[in-house]
Amino acid sequence: MASPTRNVLITGANGVLGHATARYFLERDASCQVHLGVRERRDQAEALVHEFAGRAHLCPLEVTQPEAWTQALAEIETRSGPLNVLVNNAGCHDDALLASMHLAQWRGVLEANLDAVFHGCQAVLRPMMAQRWGRIVNVASLSALHSPAGQTNYAAAKAGVLGLTQSLSKETARLGITVNAICPGHIEGALPVGWSEEQVKAIRRETPMRRFARPEEIAAVVFFLASPEASYMTGAALKLDGGLV
Repeated sequence: MASPTRNVLITGANGVLGHATARYFLERDASCQVHLGVRERRDQAEALVHEFAGRAHLCPLEVTQPEAWTQALAEIETRSGPLNVLVNNAGCHDDALLASMHLAQWRGVLEANLDAVFHGCQAVLRPMMAQRWGRIVNVASLSALHSPAGQTNYAAAKAGVLGLTQSLSKETARLGITVNAICPGHIEGALPVGWSEEQVKAIRRETPMRRFARPEEIAAVVFFLASPEASYMTGAALKLDGGLV
């Protein structure tokens, strides 16, 4: 069976990586439709909609709410047909040492980074199964593999994303649906808020490539995982960290 035209939803599309990923798809696949999942901040996404009129579309989406996913997918299908590529990119930090972490910090980070991936994957399975083709790419983090102090909530959530990815990939392997994850390290333009210049320099020195990732370098891997050519890769967790770990 030939793969259908790619109908893509990217969550967190107003952020550095989400924006770069959307642009990568739009510039390299003239036939694809890209839906930009956004919540409050929309300036970068709106710029893409203007630049790629007719192929890039705003998609208001609160990723932690299952009913919001149902509504978003219905709107996407009405606009351009059933979804067949999902990039779960939305997420957030709320770092603290465990001894002083508030319950709201724990729950909020788990909800935004892990529950949201569950809701998204569950929502898209039906249209993908009907097409017998689909690509799910979950953006985890290097913190899932090399967890720093002060990120017990975030590291646990992203490690959970890897477990979900591997388990779901086995459930969908015979249905033409692949499920993979990426674990990016530090990305230019998306470094943690509050880092001093000295901290930035120290982390760069620790990275064997002596630099951080360019957003488009990560987007290129997502683009491949969402392609027909990646049909035999599923359940993978790709480390993209310049050799740091």
